[in-house]
Amino acid sequence: MTINMVYGHLEYYLVAILLVMGLYGMIASTNLMRKVMAMNIMQVAVIVFFISLASKQGAMAPVLPLDENHHVKSVLAHEVVNPLPHALMLTAIVVSVATTGLALALLIRINRHFGSLEESVILEKMVKE
Repeated sequence: MTINMVYGHLEYYLVAILLVMGLYGMIASTNLMRKVMAMNIMQVAVIVFFISLASKQGAMAPVLPLDENHHVKSVLAHEVVNPLPHALMLTAIVVSVATTGLALALLIRINRHFGSLEESVILEKMVKE
């Protein structure tokens, strides 16, 4: 394994670290707010992964260039970046914000009803009710 292979794939190591951090936070934490933050870390890992897959070395944005006569120049597919993964990740960001908003609203309701966001306290109070 050469040093160029390691440096050429640093974004994938970042994705793996973020994914493991988020998964660990979801499993190990007993506080519901920390679980929501861990869920957001996992969502960021997925978004970074798809964006890094869509990148190409030396490619340009998928905007067709014009020549001096204002005619569209022909562009080969390998010269431009595929815009579909980027558009899908914009949608994923919107879904992530909506999911976080809903989770925070539920956490507010849970905290008002049970007086805590710790799983053990909530479970004890649920059994008593």
